[in-house]
Amino acid sequence: MLSIMEACKSPNFPAEIAVVLSNNPDAQGIISAQNAGIATEMVNHKKYTAREDFESEISKRLEKHDVDLIVLAGFMRILTGSFTDQWTGRIINIHPSLLPDYKGLNTHERAINDGRKESGCTVHFVNSELDSGDIILQKSVPIYGGDTASILSDRVLEQEHKAYPEAIKILATSLL
Repeated sequence: MLSIMEACKSPNFPAEIAVVLSNNPDAQGIISAQNAGIATEMVNHKKYTAREDFESEISKRLEKHDVDLIVLAGFMRILTGSFTDQWTGRIINIHPSLLPDYKGLNTHERAINDGRKESGCTVHFVNSELDSGDIILQKSVPIYGGDTASILSDRVLEQEHKAYPEAIKILATSLL
């Protein structure tokens, strides 16, 4: 999120952050956004018995801020098909692998264990299937013989910080 906030400071960046919303009251992103004067919203999922009610409240808050694009950054909840269908083509996420390979968790360990020579990150649209939406862009990194999951994760994270703002710029430019 910080790399997106930084990109949005540039006068020629074609997007702005309307709101930062979190389901975690202790999220560092909320504090960073508040310190930067960006609107924030908190929807604690623990206060809802039904996932649909939680997601309905998220939609209300996003609509209140006239959001055009939802950028998931550190949001660690799987969204239902009802929510993703409502926002089709307007939700993106970043995943730490070169999709369609290694959907889900433990991507770095799996790539290393499979003897892959390359990994990376993928910015993609979110749909009702986990890590299966259309790919917007990918950035790759080499996997070296002595890499651990932690070392590879750090190398991929560097590319994630570049890829997310780049994807947002592509999408915002196409919406103009």
